[in-house]
Amino acid sequence: MKTELENTIEIDGSQGEGGGQILRTALALSLITGQAFSLINIRAKRPKPGLMRQHLACVQAAVAVGGGPAHCNAVDAEGVAVQIGAGQLTFRPGPVRCGDYEFAIGSAGSCMLVLQTVLWPLALAAQPSNLTLRGGTHNPMAPSATFLSRMAPYFSGAGQAVYALEVQRHGFYPAGGGEVQVRIAPPPDGLAAIHLMERGARLEAWVECLHTGIPKGVAGRELEVLGRALGWTEDQLRDRALRSNEGPGNALQVILQFEHITEVLTAFGEKSVSAEEVARKVLREVQAYLAHSAPVGEHLADQLMIPMALAALQGKAGQYWATSLSEHTRTNASVIEQFLPLRFVMEPLNGGWLVRVET
Repeated sequence: MKTELENTIEIDGSQGEGGGQILRTALALSLITGQAFSLINIRAKRPKPGLMRQHLACVQAAVAVGGGPAHCNAVDAEGVAVQIGAGQLTFRPGPVRCGDYEFAIGSAGSCMLVLQTVLWPLALAAQPSNLTLRGGTHNPMAPSATFLSRMAPYFSGAGQAVYALEVQRHGFYPAGGGEVQVRIAPPPDGLAAIHLMERGARLEAWVECLHTGIPKGVAGRELEVLGRALGWTEDQLRDRALRSNEGPGNALQVILQFEHITEVLTAFGEKSVSAEEVARKVLREVQAYLAHSAPVGEHLADQLMIPMALAALQGKAGQYWATSLSEHTRTNASVIEQFLPLRFVMEPLNGGWLVRVET
């Protein structure tokens, strides 16, 4: 008989892109499979390695969803509950419990990363769950609340959306203070296969500038650059001034809506970076996406991997065509393969990549 130690999956956090996604994917799949894991070299390739506040919040959320400390635990090398700065942890999951949860980062860190951690375990639970998430809603280096809201239908393939997300209050770095409500409804027939091979006709395109507490005229300058470069009309350039208590912050979001896919591309205002440069940054991403034919952008390619793998294990194999595959995406595939009896096949296709799962 194997001991608990022998059953524990060993993961090196320095592999591939060496960031926090390794931790979040491992936590999610540990809860789903019941497999314990040990993670070393957490976020080894980041300027500040180890658990930051938002990563600890992900761990604590996973423990809560796994039944709380009586049934689920995450400990460091000394066997005590992990804290900020920890470079390794061992996670032993408990049975997933649906219900109503509130998770707060306690800083401007992205609360969307907490959603990433618990979404799929709760999506496979017996009953719906409601989440209240507090922290950053629009952060660099994390999927924004806008992105995850718009992507909900595509995670579900042809089925009903597994979750609905509503922003109650925006939160930006460095102030934070955002709040998001999420309703997760497990599909009665299980997850649907994901097939994303074409964009279809373009239905609508627009840019919206979310801003509060920034110098007057910045939003107009950002929108002007995009409008002029893309030849868009006034009604496609949307100035969304937020309440003063939601900032300061500035997110410039381009939404491209096609028949079979929606892409969301975002740039964030920063100190000492001009409005024009912020606009040009997202413009370059928009132009690159529009020059391609593949429906799935680089960031969505990463996010689709867990639901596609879970659907494949239910006998619903899918595939998608992506514009590019980041190191982030390839690392995510590697971690998923450590928990699930499958492998990702990634093959070049017309300047992009075809991604499918073999079970």
